[in-house]
Amino acid sequence: MSAPIDEVKLHLFVGKMLGDLGGAMSVPTVRLGVRLGLFDALANAPATAADLAQRAGGLHERYVREWALAQAANGYIDFDPAADRFSLSPEQAMVFHNADSPVYLVAAFEMVAAMIEAEAKVEECFRHGTGVRWGDHAGCLFCATGAFFRPGYVNNIVQNWIPALEGVEAKLRSGAEVADIGCGVGFSTLLMAEAYPASRFTGYDFHEPSIEEARRHARAHGLEDRLQFEVATAKEVPGRNFDLVTMYDCLHDMGDPRGCARHMREILAPGGSWMIVEPIAGNRPEENFNPVGRLYYNASTMICVPTSLDQEVGEGLGAQAGEEKLTAVVLDGGFDRVRRAAEGPFNMVLEAR
Repeated sequence: MSAPIDEVKLHLFVGKMLGDLGGAMSVPTVRLGVRLGLFDALANAPATAADLAQRAGGLHERYVREWALAQAANGYIDFDPAADRFSLSPEQAMVFHNADSPVYLVAAFEMVAAMIEAEAKVEECFRHGTGVRWGDHAGCLFCATGAFFRPGYVNNIVQNWIPALEGVEAKLRSGAEVADIGCGVGFSTLLMAEAYPASRFTGYDFHEPSIEEARRHARAHGLEDRLQFEVATAKEVPGRNFDLVTMYDCLHDMGDPRGCARHMREILAPGGSWMIVEPIAGNRPEENFNPVGRLYYNASTMICVPTSLDQEVGEGLGAQAGEEKLTAVVLDGGFDRVRRAAEGPFNMVLEAR
């Protein structure tokens, strides 16, 4: 016999579901608004739908009005019914307009779209225990992933994370050799190279299209004399005697993170450091049942675990592995100690010596 329905709990749960579904349905309209420049146009000043349509390059007013009403219903922009004007508050602009804001989340909507596009591929993984190659997920997932993590890197790598390491910043200022492994499209490597001109940086990634994009960024920034990008898996990085090895949000995606840790120990110079930036997570699953953990668990189901299981070994750590499990992986590689050097709302930084 089934348990009786608690009407209060039911109404609360349905209310939650309506909120979740509204958020899901906002994904295509937000993406349209970003591509059409509507959020950016609204950041200049409040506007009627007609004004906004003109500012965005002469768009169709009726569509723009419906889009703007949808975003007002989302709470993503504000609406003044007396003046029939829409506006973007400073706080909303931090999320939808200011690309260097630490909470600029536009790329997250692109990641969600890519996850939905890859749904059928991941379903087959559930049935057969297989994986999805990183470049085969959907659309430009690697572009969206790089853009999603970029604001955190812009606001933390040089300001907070590297200074939290033991003696590393002084080495970088005087001249060091650095490997940025799993560099993707190169945002993290570029930021470090710009901040520490006396040092040399090499970014490695196993995804060739990402490396090609990273090389374009290096040329655009005029950093090719001390910054290079190479295609290589983490366990096959050819360089040696690096003073610093960095990994930004990628160790958990690797098929053989323990083998990777052993190789990191081999390529570091004596006294070198390995900085591992990973999604923030508690050591027990229930500690991650919060808004950030919810994002990471869903992304991990659709992206991180399938990527890992496509590779050799296929350990499938997942994006919410937690510090204890990550520390065990690193110690298996022959490191003497691991400590949490820094943390923020989205990431934790581990230092291995």
